[in-house]
Amino acid sequence: MNALLNPIGVPEDEGASHHLPRAETDIGGAAGDSRVLGRATRWAWGLLGLLAVAGGVRAYVNVAHAKAVALETRESAVRSVLFARPEVAKGQRTLNLPATLKGRQEAAIHARTNGYVKSWHKDIGDRVRQGDLLAVIDTPEVDQDLAQARATAQQIQARLSLTQASLARWEGLRSSNAVSQQELDERRAAFQSAQADLAAAHANVQRLEALQRFGRIVAPFDGVVVRRNVEVGALVAAGSASTNRELFYLAQDDELRLSVAVPQSHIEGVKVGQDVSLRLLERPQVKLSGQVRRIAGGIDPATRSVQVEVGVANRAGQLRPGTYVEVGLQLSGAQKTLLLPPTALQFRQDGPRVAVLNADQTLRMAPVKLGRDLGRAVEVTDGLVEGEAVVLNPPDTIEEGEKVRAKEAPKESTKEPLKAGAPKPAAASGAVAKG
Repeated sequence: MNALLNPIGVPEDEGASHHLPRAETDIGGAAGDSRVLGRATRWAWGLLGLLAVAGGVRAYVNVAHAKAVALETRESAVRSVLFARPEVAKGQRTLNLPATLKGRQEAAIHARTNGYVKSWHKDIGDRVRQGDLLAVIDTPEVDQDLAQARATAQQIQARLSLTQASLARWEGLRSSNAVSQQELDERRAAFQSAQADLAAAHANVQRLEALQRFGRIVAPFDGVVVRRNVEVGALVAAGSASTNRELFYLAQDDELRLSVAVPQSHIEGVKVGQDVSLRLLERPQVKLSGQVRRIAGGIDPATRSVQVEVGVANRAGQLRPGTYVEVGLQLSGAQKTLLLPPTALQFRQDGPRVAVLNADQTLRMAPVKLGRDLGRAVEVTDGLVEGEAVVLNPPDTIEEGEKVRAKEAPKESTKEPLKAGAPKPAAASGAVAKG
């Protein structure tokens, strides 16, 4: 029975003894494999965890980088600008206008009679006194006409004497009724006609004597000879300006005068008697002054300006008639205005405007009204409030409501233009000034 139970022919005890160690060996190998498998599983899960963490970190980095790029893009799209605050021009202002000095009296001396220049006695630059002889004109035709007029006057005088004597005789005859009243009236009319003819002859003589005296060209006032256009032997003729050429030009230069056209908007600040400053371009260091003498009573509708006359003392003779000067008029009661650099302005079809920075760093395009162009600064009379921040050098693409990154410009870059007050040489243009 044991043999049947143990087909391999091994004794039961021996089979048992050999079978037990083999089972122990199988159990030990299975346990080792399970440990290895568990260790591999743990490593696999750990690796998967690391990969998941790395993927999460990578995704987080990508998202953060995308956000940073988007933020940087948005920030780079915001325009960076510099701004400045306008300065206030307070107190009196000086209105600078171009002008030309003239003598207190000036006159172009022309010939009043026909003839040839016999001699001239004064040249350019010579000082003359009133009544000084400038030139002599030989007038042979006038001399002959005068002689004829005098002879005619003598003939009429003789006829007048005859008619007077005849009238006296006829009056005696009329008293005795020897002649009619008609004949006496005829003798009286002949006498009155002779008197009238004699008066006309004397007037003609006086006219020719005046023409003869015009042959002596004399100075009408004290002054200096500015021009001389006369030579000995030159033919001169009285008549229109086209045929009667200028012989001399005199100017009284002990006191000079000038006229300036003050704009209508500034005339209220100019008063008669106020002092004005003068500036010579060739001698800017020389201090000169004048005084307002007269102000026109009306405004020129063509230029919308008022003529103002200024007197300038010139006893020392340092100024000459015809000199170009710049006149500085102090405007009293001038209103407060703001000064901006010209680079802050934009010019559009509807007029000039500026970009004003709001408190929330957005822009407002404000139309403004301009005053005087001071060269390196421009007056703003309306549309801007003191203390507002104005963008410098605004680009053409700037828009209303645009958000910007603003920074105040250094004082060194804005102080000098705003303090400048020298005008451009005008016009304007017209009128130029400083505040």
